[in-house]
Amino acid sequence: MHGKIPLQGPFDGIYFSLSFDEYLPARRSSAISTMQAHELPLYGGAQERAIDLISFAVMHIRRDPMVHTVWKRPKVSLCIVSLLTLCTLMSIIHTPTAFASPAAPDANQKGISWPAGQQLPTFARPGHLDVIDMGEQSAEMQLTLATLEGNINRERPRIYLIEHNAREGATTWLEKSKLPLTTYTDPWKLISKYTHEIRGIIIYDPDTPDTINAATTLAGIKTGIVVHPDMVAKLTAAPYKLPILEDLRGRFKTRLEVVNWEIANLWPQANHRLLFGLAPTAASSIPEDNWKHFQVVAEETNEITNGSNHKVYDIDLSNFLGNESIYVRLQDSFPQGGWGPSVHEVTVKADGQVIAHFIPCSDDEEQYVFDHDSSSCSYGPTDQHRFADGTSYFVYRFTPPADTRQLTISLDMWNEYKISATGIKPEHTSDIGKPFGNLRDYVVANRAMVFWLSANRPSEARLFEQIASQVQPGTPYLGWFDSEPDGVRMLSRHGIYTLAADWFTNLTVHSGIPRANQPPATPATPNLENKIYLTYVASDGDNLQYNEHHMYELWNDPNRGKVPLNWTISPLLRDASPLILNYYQTTATPNDQLIAGPSGMGYFNPSEWPKSNLAVYFEHSRRYLKELGITTVDVLDTQYSPSDAIARAYKDYMNPPGVFYNYDSHGKTSTVAGLPVSLRVHEVNVDRTIEAIKQDSANWDGTSPLFISVQLSAWDTIPARDALKITQALGANYVAVRGDHFFQLYRQANGLPQYHP
Repeated sequence: MHGKIPLQGPFDGIYFSLSFDEYLPARRSSAISTMQAHELPLYGGAQERAIDLISFAVMHIRRDPMVHTVWKRPKVSLCIVSLLTLCTLMSIIHTPTAFASPAAPDANQKGISWPAGQQLPTFARPGHLDVIDMGEQSAEMQLTLATLEGNINRERPRIYLIEHNAREGATTWLEKSKLPLTTYTDPWKLISKYTHEIRGIIIYDPDTPDTINAATTLAGIKTGIVVHPDMVAKLTAAPYKLPILEDLRGRFKTRLEVVNWEIANLWPQANHRLLFGLAPTAASSIPEDNWKHFQVVAEETNEITNGSNHKVYDIDLSNFLGNESIYVRLQDSFPQGGWGPSVHEVTVKADGQVIAHFIPCSDDEEQYVFDHDSSSCSYGPTDQHRFADGTSYFVYRFTPPADTRQLTISLDMWNEYKISATGIKPEHTSDIGKPFGNLRDYVVANRAMVFWLSANRPSEARLFEQIASQVQPGTPYLGWFDSEPDGVRMLSRHGIYTLAADWFTNLTVHSGIPRANQPPATPATPNLENKIYLTYVASDGDNLQYNEHHMYELWNDPNRGKVPLNWTISPLLRDASPLILNYYQTTATPNDQLIAGPSGMGYFNPSEWPKSNLAVYFEHSRRYLKELGITTVDVLDTQYSPSDAIARAYKDYMNPPGVFYNYDSHGKTSTVAGLPVSLRVHEVNVDRTIEAIKQDSANWDGTSPLFISVQLSAWDTIPARDALKITQALGANYVAVRGDHFFQLYRQANGLPQYHP
């Protein structure tokens, strides 16, 4: 039986051929179908969206080992799909903005569930886990095991990889899952157990690290595992006998070559409901004695965070001449504050002649960088610079002529710098990175494409924009960037929100562990008085890997609950990890309020988001927030304060009592288009924060309430402890309240309608 079925609505003109056959005799009772998309373009528009929806329907109902998907190019062939799938597909197509509450996975369910309107997929419920400690494995083996995990957990989560240095404790979430488990110490035995479910191996090229990303993408599409060349002989021999599905060695020289190849060959076959950005390798751990030969040559001894010491610093490096090269290390002189050196221009002279001159974060700079570490770039139109905050650093290498007698470096620089130099080459550089497996299980399981591109370097940014333009508004991007503000800004312009998740582990397991959604009760709002009302906001809750790791560590500070505190959290934990969400919900005290991290469901700049789609995105965010009992929203944006249009969009479509909008050295709470908006005070330490609060309240006359919000950085403070210190230091005129109470009281004091969820 054959025929053509038209897709109506936005998919007019697209047809799929449909045929019905039978299984083998033992399964004659199950009719099956073969759907094939005929000659659809590889990129763009409704056609590609239709292909995406079909592919997800197929992935969703893979309930039998015999059911599988075959990908071809330029056609997409979707084989052995049940009639139920077609009905599900048509329902999805005709309700593209429907919102689905994820039901707890049925014990017998297999595969991935991802109804329209749900932001992240739900995996099947795990019944038993095979566990192995990644801290005992080489980086290369960790990568292999992560791609194995992704393929095996696609049908049902069965593998769990213990992260050795997890800040919450290596087995914390595993223990809270209460799942039965078997522990493995030999990775080869674990691979052997699942060899029959793997179709082969993909070999990456260690000389071109970006092939790790291409190999990861291939691992999902071809159901293979990613391997280092040294592992090939063992895996192709008995007992594994795995065929080579793809060998990427010697085929590419540059990142651009790799990503262009991915776009041409893998992107048409990949899942387009998710984007992933992961650096191919992680910085190697550097022993402290690596810097034993460095001598400090210049240092800022005052805490300066406003660029007031901006000038050109001339430093004589002649004492370090004598060897082939001189190494110059730049780091933060006050690492606890996070305002390290910002370097805008570098000039090096040998006996008065320029031997190096460049703007940091440019192609010209790269030949001189010995170690980037985790330094960052800013690409403002007039102030492009490299900076190293906290414990970050970067090292330059300069090679003067052999007979040089005087060597000087001039640094156009500001903020808290510490400069040291040596003529002896350091033994290690973090630039020689190692593969890592974090989040790659999720990439593989979802058959998505992962890449790493700068949002700033023109050649890479153009490619990044090309990929971003090929997905629907509202698509999540998981991972991170070389430059946070530039990456978020660029994706926001395409209607794509960011989920920082590059160090999330076992996401394929977490999203299948069912736990009840239990929003904490909201205590009654206190009576309004003529006081200075303070509310504290702990940052970075939009960050999924922070929710998994560092937030747990901060949450368990014994001071939590002594002072009202707003904890930003990702609403998408509802999909990603009901276990983690439930933990924070059920252990919250009445003084702990969970609020949405920037700037809704995920991190984006509202002023950059396409106006035509903003209401739709806010509506999806509102539904997530409402289900989780979250009312208040933290917002980061490129605009200092929201425009009337953005404020109205938040008010009308997300309905918060108010929003925390950006932060600065001084705060201000006001009303924009009927919406309470609070700019938070943010300073580098407790003492500076107290001083800033006092300055902001210096003119308070005591005849009416004053409202001040405070930002506490999750990476530079212990929020519960520091909120208590600040409150105790300020005195009786200052009252700390939760964020919802803060905005309710502000509304009451300013004659605004009382808030109703």
